Amino acid sequence: MSGTTSAARVEIHDGAGWVPVCGYAELTPGRGVALLVGGAQVALYRDRAGEVYAVDNRDPFSGAYVLSRGLLGSRGAVPVVLSPMYKQAFDLRTGVCLDEETAPDGSPAVLRVWPARVQP
Repeated sequence: MSGTTSAARVEIHDGAGWVPVCGYAELTPGRGVALLVGGAQVALYRDRAGEVYAVDNRDPFSGAYVLSRGLLGSRGAVPVVLSPMYKQAFDLRTGVCLDEETAPDGSPAVLRVWPARVQP
């Protein structure tokens, strides 16, 4: 995000309102961090282009809260995070798993997406 100042803050919408979670400059491009927002674990990422994304931190395939440690990348024009457990790719914009439609328990392989924004 060109023009973002060092004082910029990242906010996540928790369903009721925007919650400030960290400074934009605190996020390392290409890496995720785990946050607790409204009692839920959220994985927050800043990609190398400066965009921010937030999804559930729980991997639906392993049940582990590890997606914040996943690898960022892309499949074509789709920004993804690769689970560090079994390497499934999840679309950061929609939460949909690009590799499998269902998790081992039969539930849809989709992460909750948390709206995230950068505020000056």
